[in-house]
Amino acid sequence: MNAHRPLLLGLVHTCAGLLAVGSLAVTLWTGLEGRGAALAFGVLVAAGEGTRWNGARLREAAPLAAAGALSYALLGADAGQPTRHGVAQVVTVVLTASLLGSVPHIARGQGPTLDHLARRVLTVGFVAVCFQPLYNRGLIADWVGPAYALLLLALLTLTALCDAVLAAALAHARTGWPFVPVLRDELRAVPGIGTAVIATGAVMALAVAVVGLWALPVFCVPLLLAQLSFRRYAAVRATYRQTIASLARATEIAGYTPCGHARRVAALSQAVGRDLGLTEPELTVLEYAALMHDIGQLSLVDPVPAGATAALPEAEQRRIALLGGAVVRQTGVDPRVAVVVERQADPYGEQPLAARIVRAVNAYEEKARDGGPGGPLKALEELRLATGGEFAPEVVESLARVLARNRGVTRWGYPQAFRYWEPRLRGAGGDGRAV
Repeated sequence: MNAHRPLLLGLVHTCAGLLAVGSLAVTLWTGLEGRGAALAFGVLVAAGEGTRWNGARLREAAPLAAAGALSYALLGADAGQPTRHGVAQVVTVVLTASLLGSVPHIARGQGPTLDHLARRVLTVGFVAVCFQPLYNRGLIADWVGPAYALLLLALLTLTALCDAVLAAALAHARTGWPFVPVLRDELRAVPGIGTAVIATGAVMALAVAVVGLWALPVFCVPLLLAQLSFRRYAAVRATYRQTIASLARATEIAGYTPCGHARRVAALSQAVGRDLGLTEPELTVLEYAALMHDIGQLSLVDPVPAGATAALPEAEQRRIALLGGAVVRQTGVDPRVAVVVERQADPYGEQPLAARIVRAVNAYEEKARDGGPGGPLKALEELRLATGGEFAPEVVESLARVLARNRGVTRWGYPQAFRYWEPRLRGAGGDGRAV
């Protein structure tokens, strides 16, 4: 890690820890206000954490818990009666409920990370600080009807944006990925499940203010159904990725390429693509294309020795690439994947960025694999010498940055980021999320 990255990570965790400890101390000193509401919202948050999904890399794996926590932070009245709980009690209840709801996951070795808990504490604390003092001091007592509802939505929207910045900062600190592209992906994810969380949090706070705590089980049902639907969608995508990964292994099973070659190229291509600022949809296309970049070799009568296509004549490389693109088109995969596969042997000035990345990373993997102990450094130097006409200079420099940023490397010089991507490429379970 760079020096500022562990500092940033420590700063976020320290702030969350101080807020949690301070809130717990204040709550123990003053006691609970509105114990019924605290218990009801605590049960809701705990249930949401209990149903969190660890099977995919999701921005919000426990949307029900997030909505319940935000709703409690914005709770002003309970069945028409004003509440008096403050910021400290909100943070204490949400943190305690989150930990209790995570016990089953912790028992299975899938508990929430410190980053997840830090985000939960800081975002809930932020919205509570914005709302609770205003309500308890009567500064918004005259805000009724649409004005009050818009205030809650505005606070929740601001909180969602702050949470996106926090998530991007944690991802940057953990992985070294460029902050701006990660933040852009986080912001693009907000209108999805984030919108449902915001809307549900506001509606539950408004409903409890009018009809009381019985509104909670009624208004959390739509979000729970949305969460189940999202699970099914994510499961379909995971199956789709597993199918592509299995298809990519056909060249290994047939003896055309070394074992694990496609996965290694895909993992390093992902890291380079993220360094260059590709979006999540573009990274998905890049991943699939990197996995299937050698599929055209199945049409060869005589296998290329060790599957090293980078050393073949340009015309032969192009023929294999075109055959591979034709195979990919027959599989029903996104046509953009076929374009990347069939154009990976074109001059880099005519290639899309994803094809440039696959070409350079594939050549690096082949050269590093056969170069012995000094293979990675020698391979990178050869790629730099060939940037005049064979490999895109910006891709080679990005590859160098990725390798330099992750000084701990595997046998072939692959960055520690490979440990993050490999379970996804295998289609394995687990959270996999870096934040």
